[in-house]
Amino acid sequence: MTENTVVVIPTYNEVENLPRIVEAILGLGLADLGVLVVDDGSPDGTGEVADKLAGQHPGVVTVLHRTTKDGLGRAYQAGIAQALAQGARRVVQMDADFSHPPTALSPMIEAADRGAGLVIGSRYTPGGSLDDAWGLHRRLLSQWANLYVRTILRVPAADITAGFNLWSREAIEAVGLARIESNGYSFQVEMKYLAARAGVRIAEVPIRFAQRVAGTSKMSLTTQLESAWMPWRLRAKHRGGVQGPAA
Repeated sequence: MTENTVVVIPTYNEVENLPRIVEAILGLGLADLGVLVVDDGSPDGTGEVADKLAGQHPGVVTVLHRTTKDGLGRAYQAGIAQALAQGARRVVQMDADFSHPPTALSPMIEAADRGAGLVIGSRYTPGGSLDDAWGLHRRLLSQWANLYVRTILRVPAADITAGFNLWSREAIEAVGLARIESNGYSFQVEMKYLAARAGVRIAEVPIRFAQRVAGTSKMSLTTQLESAWMPWRLRAKHRGGVQGPAA
């Protein structure tokens, strides 16, 4: 694969969503865009569906099969590393469940073309929004989590917990995948924090964050607890700053 931009999609039991999200991404008609599915041994057959999609779109869709389910962060690390090894100039982190609108990829790429090393598909920048199906409690919890993390880490981003992100190769190298400790969703926060500390230019593109229609959420209590503790651990660990890129 030699696409300039590779969309990395981690999957676990997303057999209903995966064909639809891949079709939606490729249907945008964006040049030099590929998809890398990172499947963690889904028992529902998601991995087999991914292989079928790769056969239908040779050189555009590729698959990384992992046998160990050890968290979203580890899946993304493996996927991002493979995308870079395949020659990607940019890497996108994106969910399979349509919570991240594929149509936002075009303005995110445009923002990267204007020089941003990290482009966030943002729910909380002006113009961003949450699905109407989100209840008041969930909205307040999400907004509080962003405020909590931003206050502790002082990252210049309205949506620091966002999972829809575009990274330039240079930004990923500045962060250093080997530095990342988080296994769960706090992986998203840790990468942004290290990017900000390394001086990576950050831009945000507003999105409407949709409610999952098919499949089930992977958010657990353990993940939530890790996310609450991680900002303090990051601030303590990197008090002296990020000391150059890590392999």
